[in-house]
Amino acid sequence: MSIQKTIQELREQRKNKWDEACNFLDSKSVNGVMSEENERIYDAMEQEINALKRAIQREERREKLDAELNAPTSEPIIGKPSDMHIKSRTGRNSEEYEKAFWDNLRKKKYYDVQNVLEIGDDDHGGYLVPDEYEKTLVQGLEEANFFRSVAHVIRTDSGERKIPVVADHGEAQWIDESGSYQLEDDEFTVETLTAYKLGTAIKVSEELMNDSVFNIQAYISSEFTRRIGAGEEAAFIAGNGAKKPTGVLTTAETGYTTTTAAISFDDVQELYYSLKSPYRKRASWILNDTTVKALRKLKDSNGNYLWQPSVSADIPDMIMSRPYHTSQYVPSIEAGAKVLIFGDYNYYWIAERQGKSFKRLDELFALNGQIGFIASERIDGKLILPEAVKVLQMKA
Repeated sequence: MSIQKTIQELREQRKNKWDEACNFLDSKSVNGVMSEENERIYDAMEQEINALKRAIQREERREKLDAELNAPTSEPIIGKPSDMHIKSRTGRNSEEYEKAFWDNLRKKKYYDVQNVLEIGDDDHGGYLVPDEYEKTLVQGLEEANFFRSVAHVIRTDSGERKIPVVADHGEAQWIDESGSYQLEDDEFTVETLTAYKLGTAIKVSEELMNDSVFNIQAYISSEFTRRIGAGEEAAFIAGNGAKKPTGVLTTAETGYTTTTAAISFDDVQELYYSLKSPYRKRASWILNDTTVKALRKLKDSNGNYLWQPSVSADIPDMIMSRPYHTSQYVPSIEAGAKVLIFGDYNYYWIAERQGKSFKRLDELFALNGQIGFIASERIDGKLILPEAVKVLQMKA
């Protein structure tokens, strides 16, 4: 059986299980309230739905890896020799720099590589990673932190980026046949993105470092992207702007505040329509997993559930016909909390300074038989147009 067929069957199983859960909820609940026993049965159904989702994601990763492994290792040369322009790799993109960088981290030929590494000296005792390896780290961060995939990411050479933002638009006017035009200019403000430092310390045992089979590149990449990705997501969602990015929850406008301690269909609808129509076309939801669970029980005025599972590879799960993302950094449902975000996150700008830095530490963990590595990046983020994103806030 093909992987694609397996994935489709899992999607159909998940959709059928969801229909079964909906029918059970309809038959066993009164005004959304069920007995403890029926609540346990429904929770078990939801757990099975979530398990099927994880199985689908696992098969999708398997399909992707299978495609990569079966891809051709080379491509035919179809251009004429005179048409081919081979550019030599220089700077942090050179093979010499890449070799010297990893030799330095392993302490191999340590004193022979310093002149080469001066290209990537970060002025803090570390060295900037090779260009090709940095691309791998960025790809890993995109997988570890979903927010990068929905935000607008720019790369800068310096530590500051100024962004002109239209604060107020001019308007067209009705004019008499012989009347004069009124000049109305757009008003601009300037948002500034700087470069805050986000870093982590990674420890590796000396035995592993001395093992020629140990893939230090893959290990550092995995740990860096997991830790830095989590730190980025936390800041992009809820950062307060103090030595870190300003989170979307901090800047976005409150679209609606609930009148009760629970979320209703009307609350979600009010939030949906509080966002102007041009932004709704590309909008998606961000919420906590526990909030997803609460929304699964809500219906619209026609008796249709707000949450709908995907049955196709190119269509994600939906809430009110818009896709959603889950994040542990969005608060769960409690008094006064901002629990649901809806908007076009392309207006959240992430400024990523080129060059991620690594530094080896020999003495700090020596007593434990370990070698340390400091890994860091410089980054900032800010919602430059607050009206493009709205949040639902619970009643205080």
